[in-house]
Amino acid sequence: MPRINLLPWREQQRKERKIAFLVALGGATVAALAITFASYLLFGSLIDAQQQRNDRLLREIAKLDKQIEEINDLENAKQKFIARMEIIEKLQRSRPEIVHVFDEIVRTLPDGVYLTAVKQTDRRLRFDGVAQSSTRVSTFMRNIDASDWLRNPELQVIETRRGQTGGSAFTLFAEQVSAADAEESGKSGGKRVARAGGGR
Repeated sequence: MPRINLLPWREQQRKERKIAFLVALGGATVAALAITFASYLLFGSLIDAQQQRNDRLLREIAKLDKQIEEINDLENAKQKFIARMEIIEKLQRSRPEIVHVFDEIVRTLPDGVYLTAVKQTDRRLRFDGVAQSSTRVSTFMRNIDASDWLRNPELQVIETRRGQTGGSAFTLFAEQVSAADAEESGKSGGKRVARAGGGR
């Protein structure tokens, strides 16, 4: 006698498919979670590595900024040192100038002119004095104009004095010539003299 299966096979098949689907869904979920966790770990390690590189770059930039600041300080110190050296050289060059100026004042001062005060501001000289006449003051100005160490005479005040001494009180300004200009003027003057002597 044949055996007949009375169980609902379709229902059983549906259950099996449902179980297989749930198993597959669970496996996919686990795989997705594993992939997500692995990706999180990977990106976390990449972010940490990049952060370490960024921190290193920041440290190197800070070192470079410090070095640049030190270089700028050295440059400022160098400029100050150069300025001091220039001032020292200028003072060294100008040391003999005052001797030449006083010597030149004595040479340019004509007879009958007496200085009562001499004042220097930078390269500008002020002469206060008394002359027997205004002609003597004019001679003094011409002598200054022909001098190698003085130039640009400028008469500020001249007034006739009355009394026992008489004469004319005057105030005269002139400029001091630097050593380099005086040497150049002396050379050109020597050449002019040589040329004049050769033409005779």
